[in-house]
Amino acid sequence: MAMADVTVRGAGIFGLSIAWACVTRGARVQVIDPHGAAAGASGGIVGALAPHVPENWNDKKAFQLDSLLMAEGFWHEVVDVSGVDPGYARLGRVQPLADGGAITLAESRAKGAQALWQGRADWQVVDAGAMPLAPLSGSGRVVLDTLSARIHPRQACAALASALTEKGVEILPDGPDQGAVLWATGAAGLAAFNEGHSRQVGAGIKGQAALLAFDARDQPQVFAGGVHIVPHGDGTTAVGSTSERDYNDPFSTDAQLDDVVAAARAAVPALKDAPVIERWAGLRPRARSRAPMLGKHPQFKGQFVANGGFKIGFGMAPKVAQVMADLMLEGHGDIPSGFLPEASF
Repeated sequence: MAMADVTVRGAGIFGLSIAWACVTRGARVQVIDPHGAAAGASGGIVGALAPHVPENWNDKKAFQLDSLLMAEGFWHEVVDVSGVDPGYARLGRVQPLADGGAITLAESRAKGAQALWQGRADWQVVDAGAMPLAPLSGSGRVVLDTLSARIHPRQACAALASALTEKGVEILPDGPDQGAVLWATGAAGLAAFNEGHSRQVGAGIKGQAALLAFDARDQPQVFAGGVHIVPHGDGTTAVGSTSERDYNDPFSTDAQLDDVVAAARAAVPALKDAPVIERWAGLRPRARSRAPMLGKHPQFKGQFVANGGFKIGFGMAPKVAQVMADLMLEGHGDIPSGFLPEASF
């Protein structure tokens, strides 16, 4: 068997996406993960690909915009090769507006979107209407942005893994490093960075989410009551999530998830009687800088790291894959300075 040009350690969304970007450029790639694809936070259930507000613009928001605009082409290519549906659909997002002050702020942000979103998406103030997932709105009006999309995290990782298999790439439980080595090992990788450092480089933040039996598959997602409400293409609706720094068991659910479900039901009356069919908990990797950590590995010379996706990993993945493939295969990558590992060390 020929030597690999790239070894990716970690089969979550960052590792799989970067492996895919390298393969599509002709590189020989191997992926190593003792737990298989999407075993960590990437095996979650929410999948809200939503932008930051279009104001106070910075490199992070510009990078995210590029990635969200790239997503449709990225996932269509994966589907074409794998035949597996990742659950991607750009259907937008609704957010209720409580009063006149909220409307004024939203209208100001609409002007920001016109200037910043390249004419490829809108931020609109519209009447709440009678959509199946209509949230309660004190003003009767809502924000509707057309940039937000949804994805089913597990299905997306399964689609990437299948596409890689079609290209001859195996996801191995173990093996030696070959070629350029990328570490995309999530919360465990951040914990390893913390060892021997006087301050925390990053941490796993626990999240809890639930899946409801409610079919709104063609509707936009909702952000209301501090909760993401995301209808999936399989007829389920996900709600989440908590952000817990302190916890006893990272993989158990508890009353905090009950509160999330209650908040979703209060915000969107249509969910009042929708049964909970799955409860999920896991650790999402957040770097100290709160931005993705991308670039040359700070401890292993000649190696690379992609970590810290936290809540925005799936939305950032297409652009992360592009810039990391540039860096590993071509020796350069257009990575914002705030994303470089030194920003968290």
